This record gives sequence, C-alpha cells and structure tokens, in this order.
Amino acid sequence: MKDESVGMLDRSDVVNKMNEALHLIPGKSAVVTIDCQRGNLEPEIATLPVPAEECQRVIAGTNRLISLARNSNIPIIHVYTVYEDPLLGKHPFERAMLGAKQSFTPHQQSNFARHKSPGSREGELVPDLDVQQEDYLIDSKRTFDMFYGTQLEGLLRGLDVDTLLIAGCNTNTCVLASVFGAYSRNYSVVVPSDCVASAYGQDLHQFGLANIQRRLGWVFTLDELEEKLNADAGSVPLTEIGVR
Repeated sequence: MKDESVGMLDRSDVVNKMNEALHLIPGKSAVVTIDCQRGNLEPEIATLPVPAEECQRVIAGTNRLISLARNSNIPIIHVYTVYEDPLLGKHPFERAMLGAKQSFTPHQQSNFARHKSPGSREGELVPDLDVQQEDYLIDSKRTFDMFYGTQLEGLLRGLDVDTLLIAGCNTNTCVLASVFGAYSRNYSVVVPSDCVASAYGQDLHQFGLANIQRRLGWVFTLDELEEKLNADAGSVPLTEIGVR
C-alpha cells in the first residue's frame, strides 16, 4: 500500500465547544474499565503487550479515575476477556497472522496463541488495579465490544446510568469498539486520555482518541475531567439541556 501520509485535521474549535456542552452528573454516570488484565498491562508475562511505560501510565491513571469515582459515589464496573480454546486465534485474520508468524504488536513479540485463556495468569486483572468488593465484575466479554454477549447493558439500565467513563485497552480496538457500542445504545461516553493505551502502536492510539473525540464522545485528561465533575456538581441531566 502506497504511503500517502495525511496530517491530523485541526478540529479544536469544535472540540472546545463540545467540551463546554457536556455536563456530567455523578448519579447518572459509571466508570467502566476494559481489559485491564495482566495479558495486556504486565509486560513480563503479557501475550498482547502494551508498551511498558504505557502500562504504568494507564494503571496509575485508571486508579486515579476510580478514586474520583468513589469520592463521587459513581459505580465502577470492570469488564474483561478470556478466550476459551474454540475462540482463541480462530478469527480468519488472527489465523492468518499466526500462520504468517507475524506479531500484532510492533514493539515486542505478541503470543496471541495463548492469550487470556481461562484460569491463566494472563487473564487475571492486574494486581495494581484498585478493585474493591463493591465493584461490579463482568468476565463474559469475548469480542472487542464490551456490550456484545455480556450483561453490561442490563447492569447499566439497573443502575440508571446514561454516561460512561471508559478506561483500559486497547484504544483502537476494544475501547473504540465499546464506544461505538455505547453510542449505538444512546449512552454518552467520556474517555480520559490518561487511562487508555494501545499495544498496536502510538499512531493507532492517537487515531482511536481522535475518532472518538470528533464523532462519538468526549476525550478529556483526568485534570479536565476532575474539573468538569466539580463544576457540574448539582447540574441538570444531559437530557434536559438538549445535548443527548
């Protein structure tokens, strides 16, 4: 394929106006972490490894997001993936990558043939993630989209949530697909950039964030998100101000 590089468009004016339009209501929000597992975020054993420096950034950022949520009584949901043998590496694209002996990850060799099998170390949540007994755990995810085949939507409806604060990996696959899933179900989505990363390259990480920010939802830093939460305390829901 011919390399015809295209620079990122400057849509900052639109982004700034959209950021001003968003109001976050803690009682209508939930934090959802996606695939914060050792198979992604613990470089020594990861089978689809996020770069080591990015792992620490994402874990620290996600724990800060969780702390903000706990302080605002926002529920926390951890959605994660395991692959039973009939599912692991069976997609035609995955079979082709494995057959060609190619790595999904550019910085370190991936080992997708044993990625997150049930009961494996790779399938466990990273030990440094701040998981508490009151958090909700959903381990039925088997595809990129956190909604597909899981009980997540039913849980969110039961919690009366309309806004999701999403963290985890990978920005351009599971995070992006889950944002599409949330958008299709009429949820508002905020992705804190400090809390997501990609094993597939920084270019696809940046693409994923830009795609979300310009069409699907909001991308904030954690500092911006904390400021927004503090400013919007006691505000009216999005449905009452015409954003949704």
